[in-house]
Amino acid sequence: MHTELEHEPALARLLRELPQDGVHPYDWSEFRRRAQAAPAAAARVGRLRVLAAAAVIALAVGAAAIRFGGGPRSAGPAAAISGRAAAPQHPAVPQAAAVEQSRAEDWLESLPQEPAVVRVGTRAAVATLEDHIAEVDDLLNSERAGRAPPERVHALQQERARLVSSLVQVRYAETLADAAR
Repeated sequence: MHTELEHEPALARLLRELPQDGVHPYDWSEFRRRAQAAPAAAARVGRLRVLAAAAVIALAVGAAAIRFGGGPRSAGPAAAISGRAAAPQHPAVPQAAAVEQSRAEDWLESLPQEPAVVRVGTRAAVATLEDHIAEVDDLLNSERAGRAPPERVHALQQERARLVSSLVQVRYAETLADAAR
């Protein structure tokens, strides 16, 4: 039988020069020490697994509580839209318009925040209008805090009234469409 080592004498020579008995990786005392340390490490890993599982369960319970009604509730967009407590009417705004806007905002607050069946087009319009009203409320608050000229505050109040009126119209159309189904 021919082996490859017969064809390569240099490799055969190097293999023969290797020591016959290799050094053991560790002795019996090191083996016993490592064997005794293994259960302690396994116990630590087990405790960490239990702790991680408890954290995951706590997060799942918290998420379910928030999702299904047990968690903290925000005031919602209707409260952000009204803004009457933070933004009282300017004296230059006619009283009848202020009363009409107040009634419109009260009606908006009485509606459910989101209908059971939602149409994407009207929902997008409602969300956009609510965002614009919130922006105008922020501008009104900053203008009042910065002692802006009354004309600027009045213009912002008129813009807010226009946006609220548009929101009332869209939500009213939503209500009519829901009632027609």
